[in-house]
Amino acid sequence: MEKIAALAVVAALCAVVVRKQAPELSMVLVLFGGVVIFGHALYALTGVRTMLDTLQEAAGLSPAVVAPIIKTAGVAMLTRVSAELCRDAKEGGLAVFVETAGTAVALFLALPLMEAVLALLTNML
Repeated sequence: MEKIAALAVVAALCAVVVRKQAPELSMVLVLFGGVVIFGHALYALTGVRTMLDTLQEAAGLSPAVVAPIIKTAGVAMLTRVSAELCRDAKEGGLAVFVETAGTAVALFLALPLMEAVLALLTNML
């Protein structure tokens, strides 16, 4: 986390310095810093994925139950980052559309999980 924090501070400082002269370049610097940070975060998430796979096997859960959770979390993270980048670019309206689309995609990805719960409830009755 120290590397991520340091990279974020350096990218933010560079963006602040450059913003007065070239606002477009400032946004590119922030985006580049974000991509590098996101890469580090994805590396950290590989351990989480391994643990979820282990739990899935131990509990005997179907991949159809676990996969929607992982995909929905990914959509949530991507939606949040995309919306904040839009807000940073002073495009608040576009950020709202990104958030709305992210919500719709997350609900769509959760459908198999909801179907599994419905099937379980139907079998119980």
